[in-house]
Amino acid sequence: MPDPRTVLLTGAAGRVGTLMQNLLPAFGHELRLFDVRPIDGDPDAVTADLADKAAIREAVRGVDAIVHLAGISLEAPFEKILRANIEGTYHLYEAAREEGVGRIVFASSNHAVGFTPRPRGDDPLIPVDTPRRPDTFYGLSKAFGEDLAQLYWDKHGLETVSVRIGSCFPQPTSVRMLSIWMSPGDGARLFHAALTAENVGHTVVYGSSANTRLWWDLSGARALGYEPQDDSEEFAEKLIAERGELDPENPAHACLGGHFVSDPPMWPY
Repeated sequence: MPDPRTVLLTGAAGRVGTLMQNLLPAFGHELRLFDVRPIDGDPDAVTADLADKAAIREAVRGVDAIVHLAGISLEAPFEKILRANIEGTYHLYEAAREEGVGRIVFASSNHAVGFTPRPRGDDPLIPVDTPRRPDTFYGLSKAFGEDLAQLYWDKHGLETVSVRIGSCFPQPTSVRMLSIWMSPGDGARLFHAALTAENVGHTVVYGSSANTRLWWDLSGARALGYEPQDDSEEFAEKLIAERGELDPENPAHACLGGHFVSDPPMWPY
């Protein structure tokens, strides 16, 4: 696929969206920003809700691809997840289909497979085709998004790369995150690869840096042309000294989804 000229970035005011605002243009992408909250410094940004079909259709019109980060990123009552993450993602896909957009990069999550036991010792890395085991309504909405992407590829030829993002922060903040951390720079490299790889159909990949303590298989992401450059190991000694090693008897440490499986953080809005 040729490098997209214009990319719609939904959820542009969120944590990952703000990082990508600053990083993706260096790869040659011209961004159109979309969020339910106003975005300072960009008078052309679209401020609208994912429930607003007309606004989404207008935002999508004329773009070459979409990076879809918008929605609720923590646990919430099902009704809120339904509206923002399930119906909202459907509205975006319909608008993309109607406007002839060829590629979406969908921000899935490790929480789509959150109840998967984490590897220990010599266990193999978790493959991307492991059965989905969502740990929350939030994780369930990401599983839905992956299935929606598959439907729109099979039925309408709309390509998607679904990226099961680990934790995209400037640096890891927990021992668990040493295994699933994706540096902002690697996040931009992965999104760029997902935007520009040829013939992706619907491809699901894990999204993280090349961490020494990695839990999942990055070969699918590498096949897109992704070349991670960072590793969380430089932060390991300090984090382990402060917090200790993971406890395999603690459900929050035993499963891929961490504390989402036992005490998920709730969406504050």
